[in-house]
Formats: sequence, C-alpha cells, structure tokens
Amino acid sequence: MTTRKKPGAGGAGPPEDRAVYIISIAAELAGVHPQTLRMYERKGLLRPKRSVGNTRRYSERDIARLRLIQQLTQDRGVNLAGARMIMEMQAQMERMQAELERVRRELARTQQRAHSMGMLPLRSIPRFPWERSA
Repeated sequence: MTTRKKPGAGGAGPPEDRAVYIISIAAELAGVHPQTLRMYERKGLLRPKRSVGNTRRYSERDIARLRLIQQLTQDRGVNLAGARMIMEMQAQMERMQAELERVRRELARTQQRAHSMGMLPLRSIPRFPWERSA
C-alpha cells in the first residue's frame, strides 16, 4: 500500500520547513490563541501551508516567525505593520547576504582560474615606468 504525501506536509526540504502542526498546536507552541494565527494570516504576516483537506499546517519556521511577531509586538511595542516591515527587511537582508556570498565565491573561482593561467592582477603592474620598484 502506498501512502500519499499531503502538499506542504511532506518530507521534502529542510526539517524546519515541514508543515506538521495543526493550528491549535502551533498556537500553543507560540503562546498565542488560534484566532491570533488566523488574524496574522489575514494580515499577511504568516502563510501556513494547507493539507489536502485545506486545514492549516505550520512548520518550525512558522513557529519561529510567530515567536518573533510576539516578541516585536509584546516586548518591543511594535505594531503589526511595523513587525511585517521588519520581517520583510530581515528577509531582504538575508537574500542580499546570500547573493554577496555567491558573488564572493564566483570571484574566488575567477581569481583562481586567472592565477592558474599565469595572469597578474592589474594592481601588480606599474602604470608608469618610474613607478617600478628596484
């Protein structure tokens, strides 16, 4: 007998992205009321995956996001619009850091290829004859 995986609740991807918690468990883990999770979803702060039966399924990443929302709103006094903006900026910063790391790796590979071909960096070549060191 084969088992059918539910969309969003399957084993693909990192474990923290597996949507396994129903709304009541997710709310309990985050320390909020289930209605609060529904409100966060309506306001676009949270996007839980859905099962075949269309029930919300939350992942560890969702729970961490819920806790961050609670920290920002309860401990820091940020309103929901501000919390959303902070989380969007954080996500953008993470994307930019990943892109920077990708560019650094590409630069290192290019420098390695140039070095293996015997090429010299331009800064090691004097621009004027009188700049040459003895």
